[in-house]
Amino acid sequence: MSKLHQHHVVIVGGTSGIGLATAVLARDAGATVWAVGRSAERVAAAAAANPGIQFETLDTHDRAGLTALFSKIGTIDHVVAAATGANRTMAPFLDQTQEQFREAFDKFWGYCNVIRESAPFLATDASITLVSGSPARKCNPGMSSISCVGSAVEALTRALAVEMAPTRINVVAPGLISTGMFDRLGDQRDSALAQMTQNLPINRPGQPEEVASAILLTLTNGYMTGSTLDVDGGTLLP
Repeated sequence: MSKLHQHHVVIVGGTSGIGLATAVLARDAGATVWAVGRSAERVAAAAAANPGIQFETLDTHDRAGLTALFSKIGTIDHVVAAATGANRTMAPFLDQTQEQFREAFDKFWGYCNVIRESAPFLATDASITLVSGSPARKCNPGMSSISCVGSAVEALTRALAVEMAPTRINVVAPGLISTGMFDRLGDQRDSALAQMTQNLPINRPGQPEEVASAILLTLTNGYMTGSTLDVDGGTLLP
C-alpha cells in the first residue's frame, strides 16, 4: 500500500459504505484523498468522523461541478467511482415502468460523467476503478435493472481499458455487503442479512472494508486492467 504515498485519490461516492471505507484505507496508506457525495448531511457526518480526508458535496450528474473539482485537484493518480447516483426499483421487469427501469441507469451515466470529466487531469500511469455488483452475472428475480446496469459497467470497463490505455481501468463487483442501505430494516437487519447469506460458502455478509481492500489492489497493482474483481463470499458459485 506504500505505492499510494502522496498519490492523489478521488473517490466519488466516498461518504458512506464501501466508498468511505476505501477513502479511509487510502488515507491510511499515505494518499491525499478527496471523497465526494451528493448528500450534504452525509458529507458533514463523514468529515467530522474522518479527519485527513477532504470531503466535497457533488452529484455525479453535475458535469461542471466534476470538472471544477478535478481542475482544483490538478493531477489525479486514481479515481474510484462507487456512487449509486440513481433511484433503483426492486421489482419484476414487467411490474416496472419504463421510466423506473431507465432511472437505474443513472448510475451508469454518472460513471460515464466521472470518467469523461476526470480524463484530462489523469496522470500518465493513472487508474480508474468502477464498482458493479454480483447481480451483473447472477441475477435474482426482481433485480433485472440492477443486473443490466452492472453488466453495462463491466462491459464499459473492458472497452475503455483498451481505448484509454495506458490508463488502467478495472471494476470491483461486491456481493451482499453490510452497509447503511440495510438500516431501513431496523431491528431485523442482522437476522435478515444472516438469512440472505446463509447458503453462501462464506455464510455471512461482507464488510465494506473487505471490498475496499480489493479496490486498493486495483489502484496499486500496475499490471491489472480490464479486470473484474469479485468480492462476494462465493455468490457466483453454483
